[in-house]
Amino acid sequence: MRILVTNDDGIHAPGLQVCEEIARAISANVWVVAPETDNSGVSHSLSLNDPLRLRHVDGNRFAVKGTPTDCVIMAVRHLMPEDERPDLILSGVNRGQNVAEDVGYSGTVAGAMEGTVLGIPSIALSQAYGPGNRDNPPWDTARRFAPDLIQQIVATGIPKDVFININFPDCHADSVQGVAVTCQGKRDQQLLRIDPRFDGRNNPYFWIAFARKGRPGHVDGTDLSALANNRISVTPLRLDMTDEPFMTKLAEALG
Repeated sequence: MRILVTNDDGIHAPGLQVCEEIARAISANVWVVAPETDNSGVSHSLSLNDPLRLRHVDGNRFAVKGTPTDCVIMAVRHLMPEDERPDLILSGVNRGQNVAEDVGYSGTVAGAMEGTVLGIPSIALSQAYGPGNRDNPPWDTARRFAPDLIQQIVATGIPKDVFININFPDCHADSVQGVAVTCQGKRDQQLLRIDPRFDGRNNPYFWIAFARKGRPGHVDGTDLSALANNRISVTPLRLDMTDEPFMTKLAEALG
């Protein structure tokens, strides 16, 4: 099995090394093509107005001055031989969870999404952390559970136009309470806010921020609930975002 590894945290990210270790636990044929710099939050964006700069790191490892989507396209359409396309794409391991609305913003998830667009089974991997371990997430949790979980998913078969979003909880591997197949959750968007500040010249600038207190409980069966209960969240996602029930209703209303 040929595995392509990418991420959005960049070629030097610790999580990319963890993802490469996970891939090598499954196969000896591993390619790594990742952004030159941190591309967190770029979602499924393409570099259309800037050239892509490619740097050979060593062996089958490359850095691209571009987005995770650019990296997947660069790997599949240019770097990897025509008859040696990847059998599986792993995107991650992201430093921080990608659940609920994160999915729409995440470059990590987008790496798996682009692989699916190209017809390759793809899985996004993220490791949650909390306020006390931001600089040292429990990577061993992803490292221990990911290889077997990925092989089980691949053996089950990922349907066409579907990709998998896996999130590992913020706890040590011995504290994991199992695996939960989940749906995408939804946060209270009232927590989203703008944090206004002033620079040294008294000019205003702003950060997008989330309130830390008063967070409501999570709905059972969601990715948010799984992580809150120290379970590994496995969420199947679709490329086709059409809402078919409302499409029918809308067609009746407009027809």
